[in-house]
Amino acid sequence: MDNTLKGKIALVAGGTRGAGRGIAVELGAAGATVYVTGRSTGEQRSEIDRAETIEQTAELVTAAGGHGIAVQVDHLEPDQVRALVERIEREQGRLDVLVNNIWGGELLFSWDQPLWEHSLDKGLRILRLAIDTHIITSHHALPLLLKNPGGLVVEMTDGTAEYNADNYRNSFFYDLAKASVIRMAFAQAKELGPRGATAVSLTPGWMRSEIMLDVFGVTEANWRDALEEQPHFAISETPHFVGRAVAGLAGDPEVARWNGQSLSSGQLAQVYGFTDLDGSQPDAWRYMIEVQDAGRPADTTGYR
Repeated sequence: MDNTLKGKIALVAGGTRGAGRGIAVELGAAGATVYVTGRSTGEQRSEIDRAETIEQTAELVTAAGGHGIAVQVDHLEPDQVRALVERIEREQGRLDVLVNNIWGGELLFSWDQPLWEHSLDKGLRILRLAIDTHIITSHHALPLLLKNPGGLVVEMTDGTAEYNADNYRNSFFYDLAKASVIRMAFAQAKELGPRGATAVSLTPGWMRSEIMLDVFGVTEANWRDALEEQPHFAISETPHFVGRAVAGLAGDPEVARWNGQSLSSGQLAQVYGFTDLDGSQPDAWRYMIEVQDAGRPADTTGYR
């Protein structure tokens, strides 16, 4: 715990697992009070039906040195989000960091089906989960965030603006969802910048989330066993890496220099000097372009 963010109040919307959990924990490690929201609790699971809960994340935040507060919220429900923000204002009087990490589309999209064959119901729900949730949350949270100068909004996505502009992300609905979040950060930056706050979009690299580890049938302890099936997985990173990127942004007195920009965990590691849990600094998106997409053999030399 470095106390960089002691006294700061953060909301990690969508903090049950993956990047959200990593971000919440690292904000806590820097001393912040972190409200962790999601649909999965110890008593009720979301449609994703996984064991991770917001209470577990909040406990990890507190164990890291911060103060974790779990609040069950469906971010598609404006009344629930409004009540959440009212609670934060009542209990803390301020909001310094908003991380829009709501997603929940993992089981809905198909990499192999074009638009006309993809389930329309599932596709439209993907867009609601990935886009509407972020809009609803920002709509209700930004007035509180703007009450004090220096507020930060981090829109979490997959891919940088540059990469996504040049590459189709394998699925119409997935591609649209992730590109839209980047544009939302840009648009919010235009409105927040003149009012003393900052908005950015941020992407992890190939992240070893709980779901990704399950896909390869490995754990964090033996994740390298997955390299036999997918050698390029060698560039992967833990959720703590992007969490440290958010903590770096939140503790940067000159964070406004990033306003409106599309950022990556690997990029910010070079600026703020943080590492992943193993001491490395994986630069996944440069690796994707220069090695994986270029058809070269997997070799992370010079990329982590």
